[in-house]
Amino acid sequence: MTYLTVVPAYGRDYKSQKEVKAAWAEGKDFRIEDMSSPDNGRYVNKDDKVKGITFNVRFDQNRKVCVIKA
Repeated sequence: MTYLTVVPAYGRDYKSQKEVKAAWAEGKDFRIEDMSSPDNGRYVNKDDKVKGITFNVRFDQNRKVCVIKA
């Protein structure tokens, strides 16, 4: 299984896991923040054929993590 750490794109931030999951479901963009990935800095959303990847979404000023399995 592949894991990637992402953050909300374009300066967005969320206060709860419910908001993060709703944004993912709406197809909002998230930026990959994973130095070990060749895709670091690229944008991703649920429409990008990302099956089999688990996303660790950092939110609330990067203090909390929400896990989303694609």
